[in-house]
Amino acid sequence: MSSSTLSPADRLRGLRPDWLSDPKVWRTEVLAGLVVALALIPEAISFSIIAGVDPAIGLFASFTMAVTLSVVGGRRAMISAATGAVALVIGPLNREHGLGHLIACVILAGVFQIVLGVLGVARLMRFVPRSVMVGFVNALAILVFMAQVPEMRDVPWAVYPLIIGGLVLMVFLPKVTKVVPAPLVSIVILTSLTVGAGIAVPTVGDRGDLPSSLPVPGIPDVPFTMETLTTIAPYALAMALVGLMESLMTAKLVDDLTDTHSSKTRESIGQGIANIVTGFLGGMGGCAVIGQTMINVKVSGARTRLSTFLAGSFLLVLCIVFGPVVSEIPMAALVAVMVMVCFATFDWHSVAPSTLKRMPAGEITVMVVTVVCVVATHNLAVGVVAGSLTAMVIFARRVAHLVHVTSATGPDGDSVVYSVTGELFFASSNDLVSQFDYTVDRDKIVIDLTAAHIWDASSVAALDAIETKYARRGKTVEIIGLNQPSAHLHDKLSGELSGSD
Repeated sequence: MSSSTLSPADRLRGLRPDWLSDPKVWRTEVLAGLVVALALIPEAISFSIIAGVDPAIGLFASFTMAVTLSVVGGRRAMISAATGAVALVIGPLNREHGLGHLIACVILAGVFQIVLGVLGVARLMRFVPRSVMVGFVNALAILVFMAQVPEMRDVPWAVYPLIIGGLVLMVFLPKVTKVVPAPLVSIVILTSLTVGAGIAVPTVGDRGDLPSSLPVPGIPDVPFTMETLTTIAPYALAMALVGLMESLMTAKLVDDLTDTHSSKTRESIGQGIANIVTGFLGGMGGCAVIGQTMINVKVSGARTRLSTFLAGSFLLVLCIVFGPVVSEIPMAALVAVMVMVCFATFDWHSVAPSTLKRMPAGEITVMVVTVVCVVATHNLAVGVVAGSLTAMVIFARRVAHLVHVTSATGPDGDSVVYSVTGELFFASSNDLVSQFDYTVDRDKIVIDLTAAHIWDASSVAALDAIETKYARRGKTVEIIGLNQPSAHLHDKLSGELSGSD
């Protein structure tokens, strides 16, 4: 049936989200949102401590980021909230200048993100190679696991069997039923066990007090002067870049997991809007939270914006209405969930001996550099940049060695024809000048670039230098075989660049 013959009711049904018409999807999204909300609480409190602010500020940020991005974000089912990366960036500003400057910084960072999104910064994601993406995923899994290690040190012995029990439940329960997410069942059972048996173990309540009221809109308490702007601008720009990097990488990861496409430009602008809203509501800002996103998408099977919206909404309800109950959740239950996320996230195939044997050394190097930089700095953005730069250097070296120069006597017997094959750019053209015999060659030299391509000014300068060297010896050079882009660049720059011996 064509769309023109559909009734208005049928058309409306076609525009409705899946969760409005499919009870199974509705159940999956609701339960996924609840699990993510429970996992966000201790994380948000921890990040608040890193930033040096009250736990309520981190929790409010997680609520506003998730709810706002469920509407304006570009990637469905992705979770954004307060994060460690953002906390590390803005923490020093809070310690030196106070909460007012931090809030103003979050708002300005949101403005920067909107501007960067409009300028098309999201298009830079196409330059992130697969080996960097694999390293990013593996580093993420390692970081999430490392964050759980402190929860397993200097704790009562009962914590360890609780963690093991939670892992066993999450491994075997899906084999029996997937009606209810295994992490939620694990949290409920372990909480009931510790409360009912009176087992004394660290709980969510031990991490900090949960908020008891809704966030109130307000303007940052800072003087609106140029001095304030120059103080917060560097921190805001750093927060904007780190937040976008983590969010866009996470969106790309979810794209791959779900075999769907998302708008990275919309996500960039959405992150900015969410941070502005968060700032005016007194939150510490944030970006995509990779661990909780994996819980939502990979572990719980969520696929729509509803799970993101409910994760933020449930978080606020759990804190304000059910705070005393949530405070009794043992940290061991949440640690077990996060450890399970680590194992599910890590790309075990990438480190299998059979894979490493087939993988080019350069690809392995890029992956290792990405992982090492992320783990060393605890900053995913640093690892992605370092890995991408390493990949570019390796690629440039590899392509540079593919340029070949061969010589032969011309058909008239009075000239020498040099045939150049390969890509001419700064890395390959540096050696081009030395591959000609300026003293022995005949008076006429032909350089055939039919099988080559000129990419940059360095290559034009190298050709100019070759012509200059021959001219000093009274010999002429003719360049032939240029394709249209190469000819345009050569005609535009030749003679305008200096050549030297």
